Amino acid sequence: MAEHNPLQQLKLEDVIGDRFGRYSKYVIQDRAIPDVRDGLKPVQRRILYAMYKEGNTFDKNYRKSAKTVGNVIGNYHPHGESSIYDAMVRLGQDWKMREELILIHGNKGSVDGDPAAAMRYTEAKLAEISNELLRDLNKNTVPFIDNFDDTEKEPSVLPAKYPNLLVNGATGISAGYATDIPPHNLGEVIDATLKVIDKPSVTIDELMEIVKGPDFPTGAIIQGKNELKKAYTTGRGRIVVRSLVTKEETRGNKVNIVATEIPYEVNKANMVKKMDEIRADRQVDGIIEVRDETDREGMRVVIEARKDANIDAIINYLYKKTDLQVTYNFNMVAISDRAPKLMSLKDILEAYIKHQQEVITNRSKFELEHAKKRMHIIEGLIKALSILDEVIRTIRESDNKRNAKENLIEQFSFTEQQAEAIVMLQLYRLTNTDIQELETEQSELDFQINQLTEILNDDKKLKSVIKTELRDIKKKYASERLTTVEDEIQTIEISKEQLIAKEETVVSLTKEGYVKRTSLRSYNASNPDELGMRDGDKTLFSSMSHTLEQLLVFTNLGNYMIIPVHGLQDIRWKDMGQHLSSRFNLKPGEEPIFATTVEKYDDSLSIVMASKNGQVKQTALSEFEATRISRPIMNMKLKNDDQVIGISISNTGSESLLFVTQKGLTLKYNLNEVSATGLKSQGVKAMNVKADDALIFGGLIPEEGNLVTVSNRGAVKRTSLDTFDTGARAQVGSMLYKDIKSKPHRIVAASVTAAGQDQTVELISESNTHTLRANEVRLSGKYSNGSFVVEEESFGVVTDAYFNLI
Repeated sequence: MAEHNPLQQLKLEDVIGDRFGRYSKYVIQDRAIPDVRDGLKPVQRRILYAMYKEGNTFDKNYRKSAKTVGNVIGNYHPHGESSIYDAMVRLGQDWKMREELILIHGNKGSVDGDPAAAMRYTEAKLAEISNELLRDLNKNTVPFIDNFDDTEKEPSVLPAKYPNLLVNGATGISAGYATDIPPHNLGEVIDATLKVIDKPSVTIDELMEIVKGPDFPTGAIIQGKNELKKAYTTGRGRIVVRSLVTKEETRGNKVNIVATEIPYEVNKANMVKKMDEIRADRQVDGIIEVRDETDREGMRVVIEARKDANIDAIINYLYKKTDLQVTYNFNMVAISDRAPKLMSLKDILEAYIKHQQEVITNRSKFELEHAKKRMHIIEGLIKALSILDEVIRTIRESDNKRNAKENLIEQFSFTEQQAEAIVMLQLYRLTNTDIQELETEQSELDFQINQLTEILNDDKKLKSVIKTELRDIKKKYASERLTTVEDEIQTIEISKEQLIAKEETVVSLTKEGYVKRTSLRSYNASNPDELGMRDGDKTLFSSMSHTLEQLLVFTNLGNYMIIPVHGLQDIRWKDMGQHLSSRFNLKPGEEPIFATTVEKYDDSLSIVMASKNGQVKQTALSEFEATRISRPIMNMKLKNDDQVIGISISNTGSESLLFVTQKGLTLKYNLNEVSATGLKSQGVKAMNVKADDALIFGGLIPEEGNLVTVSNRGAVKRTSLDTFDTGARAQVGSMLYKDIKSKPHRIVAASVTAAGQDQTVELISESNTHTLRANEVRLSGKYSNGSFVVEEESFGVVTDAYFNLI
């Protein structure tokens, strides 16, 4: 006999695929997606059934929640107690359920996202409307299945006397499927169900005359009827849900913006916090205070505004930037015939009606069987009472109960059940009154049997029963609509002028990256040379501006940053600013090289960029406009160790470009030779730069003016711009300095001034600095080395120079 080998040789992908498939099937069918028939997920169904079976119903006293949770875990749902308790609490939260299915005593959480009290502190019982989901459960209306350990039976679906899936909605995420079904008004949904029963060919347009749209427990306003129609037709759609906002006039001609209803499933505390951050950051002008005044009277979020504020602009900004307005995405997936299915409004109603037909049929069969059994007994009792003396004699002559039953069956042709009822009959039942009661019951049973038989044999009668029961539910539980539906989605357009008060200011940026804005009052009270900065830092940009402008900061690594001027910290002129790295994620070694302010991204202007390795590009200023300004944006694609060394702004597109290398080579040509390209391009070759050389200057130059260059040997050279001949792009260029083999001059910095301008030049070595005026240096032509302004031996090698216009 061969030995049994317990090991199986299987492919890993087959095993993983099979196991994941089983897991997915379980998660989809038995955890996250609701059943279309009763609108419940398994955990919700088990909670309701456990409470129902324990008699924890609306007409009894409350019981500890922990008792219910323990019961559910022990009998039906062997999962974590917190997941069951959370599901139980959600069924009782009136801001999440349009019709609460459980009543909870104690802290059940809040719309601010506060958690409920622990289950040992709260008490719960079924809400009255839950009885309508569970009604007739004991009449074989739905299939029962074994629980997880085969010790109990549980319903696989509830009878559900109203379309709970639409009334309370659902949300869930499973493997490969998710669902988002909003809550609806009970009365509207029942009317729509009746319409489908009466007219199976009903259209979505006709149903939408009845079901106006979702009816959220938190009220609010829905916008977008076309999207609603799309959602109800296909199962998917996107609507806008907007808070109910009013304006209240207060003392001093101030206006308060008050929100009394907020979108469904929005965390109010987070929404208020975001509004307050907008106030603190001055993203919109005019908000004084944001308060949450919600109390037992109802929800109330107040935004207090200045009397001169643009109220409509503030409201629109808050709609756009906070959860005061959100989008709700329909994704109406439910389990239908044991499989997930994307369903339309009509599909859901038809599936519910089909379920009710099965429930009423099963209930009718159950009741008919019971009525017939009872009728059989009644007929036997009536027959026995009509021959009472003979029956009594037969029983008295019998040996025992069993013999009496046998004698009755033999002598009078009673059945086993009838004989049992006769021998168990009590003596007081032999009165005339009881005989009349039996005859009355017989006629009632006869009517009931005829009715039930008719229901089972006539589809029209069956549907009329469903309709009657639905109308009864509507009459008892329907409430007024809470959510308003508007046809069009209102577009929100906000201009900067509406949001931000225009305020004149001074904007400054240092070479090390400290940026700020300063009020004119602080600036005028200070000396312009007293800009607050660290030792050794220099001013890179300082200009008059206003709060409607944006600051563009360009870095050496080919990125730029956009900072709204109104978003800069207002800091005194003498104090240090805020570092760029506190706002942006800068790369190691990344530093600002140029900045400018813009109010409008004009098509006629362009930004010209030059790199160390000899690339140049021109990009229209309009390309730099961006909506996402929270991170640096690429403006020039760089290769290897290349860096941007020059940024210029072109007004005409026909200016001249000048390039200067470390070794003193220069090249001038017209900007027309550089085609405009997009932000992410690397540009074109500006100049043929040798491998051991690099550009030190590259940018636009005026028609008349001077080039000032500083060499490592301490020489400063001033050259008239008309000295340079116009060449063509990508050439080698011509020498500016005399080529000295033994100790050549290497240019460390260069700057251009227009005719009539002057600037200070600060030479910097490792241990010394020296400042002079550029115009003090005599003009010199090509092939001269300029004027030595410091002693190379005592001053040290010049490593950098800083230019500042006077």
